[in-house]
Amino acid sequence: MQAIIADDDLMMQALLRVLLEQRGHEVVAVGDGLAAWEAVQRGGAQLVVLDWQMPGLDGVEVCRRIRAANGRDRPYVLLVTAREGADDLHTALDVGADDYLAKPMTPPQFWARVAIAERRIAQNEARWAAEAELARSRWLAGVGATALAVQHEINNPLAALLSHTALLAAEPALGDSVAEDVRIIDEQARRIAHVVRRLAALGAPRTVEYLAGVPMLDLSARDGDGG
Repeated sequence: MQAIIADDDLMMQALLRVLLEQRGHEVVAVGDGLAAWEAVQRGGAQLVVLDWQMPGLDGVEVCRRIRAANGRDRPYVLLVTAREGADDLHTALDVGADDYLAKPMTPPQFWARVAIAERRIAQNEARWAAEAELARSRWLAGVGATALAVQHEINNPLAALLSHTALLAAEPALGDSVAEDVRIIDEQARRIAHVVRRLAALGAPRTVEYLAGVPMLDLSARDGDGG
């Protein structure tokens, strides 16, 4: 997990870095709020540890900006400060901090807060994955219902079209140009019929990306190839 530490006290910054690295996290450490906000904007961080009082932007303002940003990729914010009054706690939570830890602190106290953050982040990732899978399942269920509707609505007019092209093709008086037109119509109608049959036969539909972020049903896959 990538973490950002923002603290203008270099000794505290170094301590927090060591404590996070001991838990296997990749750490970016900065000494002021503006640098912290810029690091957050670069993306990738799942945990941000902010000192309250820093030059430039303080930790509260950085937290406020993080929470104002759109998207579910906003990181978990732990505010660390020597301020521990009831009003300070209220302010920290009001601007959107996920947790609050008062200085001075011991390594076990910090690790306990980080463990809470790790669990919350893992739970969020699991929930987002489940939501994505549910959305995909609903989409595929809609594909199945649509395929049945398409088959029902197209089969009868398609059968009529094919029977009429067969009758026309059997006419001896057709000129070459008209006969070629009839052949093309018959060929394309049979192609449509093949697509309709393929839709109806899909057992495990899968998608390919048609445009960026736009899925398209993959009719080239054989049943059993689903992915």
